[in-house]
Amino acid sequence: MAPSEGATRHQARERALLILYEAEMKSLPPSSVLEELAVTPDVFAVALVRSTEEHQDEADALIAAAAVGWPIDRLAVLDRLVLRLAVAELLDPDGPPMPVVIDEAVELAKSYSTEASGGFVNGVLSTVATRIAER
Repeated sequence: MAPSEGATRHQARERALLILYEAEMKSLPPSSVLEELAVTPDVFAVALVRSTEEHQDEADALIAAAAVGWPIDRLAVLDRLVLRLAVAELLDPDGPPMPVVIDEAVELAKSYSTEASGGFVNGVLSTVATRIAER
């Protein structure tokens, strides 16, 4: 993958996260927020938002099982959204390699949440990725 493609994918993940955040703040389904946008985001960003919405229940169950002592509704909003986004990518058999998904999620958590969020997201996703790989 050329460096510009990696940057584009990272930017698409950021855009997807922001759309998911807007949906969360407005208590709307992410697909509704997508439909209301004046400019349609990158195809990859749209696919990530739709996949995250489609897999939310399964992602939440996997996250809750891995985040021992942290009920899903008690997680910081951005941490929860980053985790859902990453789990949706991990559930895609044609998705990027697990280390790429985890690294991207950690970077998003550090950029948009707290420095401590990176370690938390890394730990939860490592557990989730192992469980998905064992299926």
